[in-house]
Amino acid sequence: MVDVGSFGGLGQLTPPPFDFVDFPNLQGSGHVTSLRSPDYNCIAWAAGDSRRWWWPFPKIPPYYWPVNAATSAALGVFVATFMELGYSRCEDGELERGFEKIAFYADAQGQVTHAARQLTDGRWTSKLGREEDIEHESPEAVEGPVYGRVVAFMKRLPPDLGA
Repeated sequence: MVDVGSFGGLGQLTPPPFDFVDFPNLQGSGHVTSLRSPDYNCIAWAAGDSRRWWWPFPKIPPYYWPVNAATSAALGVFVATFMELGYSRCEDGELERGFEKIAFYADAQGQVTHAARQLTDGRWTSKLGREEDIEHESPEAVEGPVYGRVVAFMKRLPPDLGA
């Protein structure tokens, strides 16, 4: 069972529907920041979109994927798509003032499974599938059997600063 006391914010009202067994590095280092929503996923959340479910198979409703972007779950497809959003590859998830960073996660077969976005204070935010958004201390906090491991970092100037 989830130790709700280790979560702040909305997590104190209702236990998160996930189990720490799935996120062994998260225990004690995160908190729920939104209500559950099936409207968007982690890829959309990383891109700054909380209205659509992004996945590289746009012909299967209700998925959205940018026009002319390749369609597979390979890391290169996600990197190329996010480059179109103004991101470029970077070495790590360390905070760099003036940049917005994202991390991509992949399973053992190299298929992208998750994305997280860095906040201005250096913490990270993730959308857990159809569940809540959470904040966590590091990109590694959500590594594990569900999302695999971090395989790439990207950064851009925040859109409001002009990428």
